[in-house]
Amino acid sequence: MEFPKDLIVSVSGIRGRVGIDLTPDVVAGFASAFGSYVRERGWGSDLIIARDSRPSGPAFAAAAAAGLRAVGCRVSDLGLVPTPTALLHIEDRHLSGGIVVTASHNPKEWNALKLASPEGAFLTPDEGSAFIAGLQGGRAPDYNGWGDFGEIEDVPGTVDRHIARIRELDLIDPDAIAARRFKVAIDCIRGAGGVILPGLLEGLGCEVVGIGLEADGRFNREPEPIPQNLGELGDLVRREKADLGMAVDPDVDRLALVDGDGLPIGEDYTLALAVQLTISRSPGPVVANLSTSQVVEEACRRAGADYYQSPVGEANVVAAMRERQAVVGGEGNGGVILPALHFTRDAPLAAALTLQLLAETDGSLGEIVAGYPQLRIIKDRVARPEVELSQVFSEIVETLSGAAVDRHDGLHLRWPDREMWLHVRSSGTEPILRFIAEGPSSELSEIHRLIEVAKKVVERRT
Repeated sequence: MEFPKDLIVSVSGIRGRVGIDLTPDVVAGFASAFGSYVRERGWGSDLIIARDSRPSGPAFAAAAAAGLRAVGCRVSDLGLVPTPTALLHIEDRHLSGGIVVTASHNPKEWNALKLASPEGAFLTPDEGSAFIAGLQGGRAPDYNGWGDFGEIEDVPGTVDRHIARIRELDLIDPDAIAARRFKVAIDCIRGAGGVILPGLLEGLGCEVVGIGLEADGRFNREPEPIPQNLGELGDLVRREKADLGMAVDPDVDRLALVDGDGLPIGEDYTLALAVQLTISRSPGPVVANLSTSQVVEEACRRAGADYYQSPVGEANVVAAMRERQAVVGGEGNGGVILPALHFTRDAPLAAALTLQLLAETDGSLGEIVAGYPQLRIIKDRVARPEVELSQVFSEIVETLSGAAVDRHDGLHLRWPDREMWLHVRSSGTEPILRFIAEGPSSELSEIHRLIEVAKKVVERRT
């Protein structure tokens, strides 16, 4: 199968700009190929289709469903739901996998296909590589004849079942949360969060005020729930005197928090707080990716839990979690994975875990965060250069000497004695090179310097 020139095909899915790289015929072709792949692996033929709120979603979901049906798959159409809701449904109903039409945090002009296995998780790196190799090898989908197209049915109620499963977790005490009578401000970016967060939080006894609740895909801010995009939510927290604020990305697998003063605390704290709660009740290993803040490692250190890091990408984190038998894990972008529920990032779950921790500690979000080391994480990006990155990385290593070097995912440098690290990697979701660095807040200028030095090396090579 020949890919459009700028289409991004990776372990994180198939992503492109709507109407340019990603069109209904491209979507249908990939879906047919995936349906054939699922059947060849012996997983079965019962798959789901789901989508977020992007305006192209209905057409692309229909195209994907048609592609699956053309190779004999039976399709359960979940409609507009959060990505973790869709994946949970696959696992609970013992289905063969599925396709979620969502570009997650990508800008509004993008959409994508995320591919799921029968485990209710995205394809593992090995599974994803095998699928992509088949595409590149020119293997045509196994289209069925005129009388053998798969059936399709609408499946309602998946959001309610997701909420119920979160409430039933041993870690969650709905009565304890309700007793605190939290006032929570939310920003759902007019994405799929609007169909689940208000219901979940109100069911936990919270008073909810929000922006971007209409799930129409007309984003009211940039999709990534990073501090610079949460100013309106901070204003809402202050205006409404809320206890905290919560923001999600369009497909609701990432959660970022804003404290009672309306200040974003950084999305890495979402995972740190989930880890703090989980391992206090169920001790065990923790896995996060290489771009995750040291606050997560600190939460593990305090509880005596083993901490491991994996390459970036949900599939990579999940693979490492399974290998290490982790009790909790995720990514520093606000994605929390709790195996007791399922192996995927889940923002509604993270919201409930955050409220549970607040209920148990009887403190404010700001007070809990203040108890952690005061670190600053800086993120930057440039357009992906048309050069051999291994040479760029080698020059960065030579320029920034004295670091422990890890090349499992781009280039990761760490100076343990200085509590600093730098991660430079090619994004799997956008045509960009990412730079992430962290260190003590008192060393802010040095953190910026690490990124600037690395960027200058890239500039010299391009």
